[in-house]
Amino acid sequence: VDKKQRRRNPSAPFITSTLQQEASRKLGFGTQKTMTIAQRLYEGIDTGDGAVGLITYMRTDSVNVAEEALAEIRAVIEERYGKDNLPEQARTYKTKAKNAQEAHEAIRPTSAARTPESVKAHLDHNQYELYELIWKRTIASQMVPAVYDTVALDLAAGAGPPADIVFRATGSVLVFPGYIAVYQEGLDDTAQEEHDSVLPAVAEGDRLSLKGIVSEQHFTEPPPRYSEATLVKALEEYGIGRPSTYASIISTL
Repeated sequence: VDKKQRRRNPSAPFITSTLQQEASRKLGFGTQKTMTIAQRLYEGIDTGDGAVGLITYMRTDSVNVAEEALAEIRAVIEERYGKDNLPEQARTYKTKAKNAQEAHEAIRPTSAARTPESVKAHLDHNQYELYELIWKRTIASQMVPAVYDTVALDLAAGAGPPADIVFRATGSVLVFPGYIAVYQEGLDDTAQEEHDSVLPAVAEGDRLSLKGIVSEQHFTEPPPRYSEATLVKALEEYGIGRPSTYASIISTL
């Protein structure tokens, strides 16, 4: 029985490419639609006291967040999710894009205190969904890691010792949710979902009874076709285009 603890850190706040990818995976929005809705949220929505810009500029490849915004985000985390979920220091992220021009901040709510519920009445359904996505990702990016217990069991079978055959079972258990309580990043078809199978508590030397053997055949599959999300990811990886041109490149394709 091999037990390890692992931590998973939150993702950085949104930049144009990651916002387009997540909106495609989670909300089913095309890149053009995402940018149109983000433009409205940026330009301003009338929340009763005149038009208020709800998010920062949406064409950016920088993951930086202003100091005063970080202080507000940390205050919101402490108030809503408790001190346990607040790291001692604010998290800083590094830009991965090759030709990044860090003139703007990451895409974040202009005020973390403006929760999605508080502005829901003033937004249409799509605007609310996109604002909620941005708000949650921003808050989660400043929270503590999620902690998992990973367990691997080696099961010896057949005549022995040493055993002729060894089966291995792996699984993991979420011990402390941390940022996952607020937001978990979506995965593309290419990324295999992690199946967190919960294993029973067993000790070394236990004899387990065999209930059955399931034989499965797996074929190698070709890489899946591009989705809008994976296309944006590829454009960014190869340094093609700028945050302002991803949507138009994809609509042209």
